Amino acid sequence: MSAQGDGQDTPADADVKVADAVSGNWVDTLAPAATRPYLRLSRADRPIGTWLLLLPCWWGLMLAIAAAPATATSFDAWIFIGCGLGAFLMRGAGCTWNDITDRHLDGSVARTASRPIPSGQVSVKGALAWMVAQALVSLLILLTFNWTAIALGVASCALVCIYPFAKRFTWWPQVFLGTAFNWGALLAWAAHTGSLSAAPILLYLGGISWTLFYDTIYAHQDREDDAMIGIKSTARLFGDNTQAWLRFFLVLTVCLIGLGVIVALLPSQNVLALVVALAGVWAMGWHLSWQLIHLNIHDADTCLRLFRSNRNAGLIPVLFFACAALV
Repeated sequence: MSAQGDGQDTPADADVKVADAVSGNWVDTLAPAATRPYLRLSRADRPIGTWLLLLPCWWGLMLAIAAAPATATSFDAWIFIGCGLGAFLMRGAGCTWNDITDRHLDGSVARTASRPIPSGQVSVKGALAWMVAQALVSLLILLTFNWTAIALGVASCALVCIYPFAKRFTWWPQVFLGTAFNWGALLAWAAHTGSLSAAPILLYLGGISWTLFYDTIYAHQDREDDAMIGIKSTARLFGDNTQAWLRFFLVLTVCLIGLGVIVALLPSQNVLALVVALAGVWAMGWHLSWQLIHLNIHDADTCLRLFRSNRNAGLIPVLFFACAALV
């Protein structure tokens, strides 16, 4: 099938590995051959995106519990698990949508030419069906939450739909990615509390700043190809000033998430819980600083490695917020 997608079935033996997949990943080594193109559409061979979508969910849930430990119930364990399943499915649906909309562009970029649609492994019709299937299963999980969380989950679909087009009309597509990828901070907080407040909104804004940090690093891999085909990004916008901009987003991330922690925990008057939670934000900031020290925007392998390290950066607040809920 052509990169444009004519709706015809692709050869059953088509099995082109994606260029930036994790070496030796389970999709390439264990998954049945017929499922691999669809799993690659979902980026199951590159789990970092699922982590980056999931971690703000866990921030929101853990901080909500830390703010009022007495409100914790066994259902919170399902929120924790449900967010994980939902992140995997919705990241898969979102990436499938992204590849459908970008099918005319991906073949012109070295890193993305091997993706299932431009490489001819999956037809556009097949990709659409796969996207709908993932979204429907995710909806079933969402429907187990309260009405506020359900409404927030449905609203997030608009952000997912818009994001792939952002790089065509703005130099700041990472902002649109951030609004979609950090929505879980609001949703998971609401799933626990039944409402929203200033604290999850600050977490959400801090997550958007974090996305600007890590996705600018990621976008530097494609800077030259993007310039040739007219794709905009903060990596191209910032250029050699990237370090200064990332330092700004680092500080903004720490300040916004830290303020969210203070707003959430100060009313409880539990000083130890507040200190523990803020320590997590501080430690995340140090991890981002470590990334800045090692960043070389002209080395694609380094950019990819540092981008992937943001799983660990985002896990740090989760662990500290969970500890804060126990003290």
